[in-house]
Amino acid sequence: MSKPTYTRRAALAAMFAVGMQLAVVSRARAETPPEANAPPAMGAPAPTAWSSLSAEEQKALGKYSDKWSSMPAEQQQRLVRGTRRWLAMTPEQQQKAKERFSRWKDLSPEQKELARKRWHKYRELPPDQQARVRDNYHRFKKLTPEQRQKLRERWQNATPEERQKMLERRRKRMERQGHPPSAPPGN
Repeated sequence: MSKPTYTRRAALAAMFAVGMQLAVVSRARAETPPEANAPPAMGAPAPTAWSSLSAEEQKALGKYSDKWSSMPAEQQQRLVRGTRRWLAMTPEQQQKAKERFSRWKDLSPEQKELARKRWHKYRELPPDQQARVRDNYHRFKKLTPEQRQKLRERWQNATPEERQKMLERRRKRMERQGHPPSAPPGN
């Protein structure tokens, strides 16, 4: 497997492991002790009482039951939101999420960092460009493995000038289909 292909796969896995990325950040924040004498921030969320959770939510969050009352309210609410999303998933969706998390765990720290950077760059795009990225990704996923490999090889073997021409042709095709022009990748 070529290195650029593996890097792309890492980025794709990260895009679908966003929840896991957020969980890592959330955990880091949660493990940072709050200032002892700091007053509560304006608009800070209220703590969630363990008894206010449904039986399903309590079961899913069981490993946190002993320390729930000592957790920051923000962490409690993040955990509750994540649990509710999880419980709303079909078994197939839960299985896919587990597989994505497993792939994420297998990435090297460098691959995870690259994926995070790409995710942040994606999140900075305007909504119409985010939609275009998603559409292109879905079109790419519909290709057969052979077609994907051929496309990768064509791109990797192209000179910078040829790549620019490929992008221009794509941009013109998109404009003819009624899509506004977008910034080239990497800009």
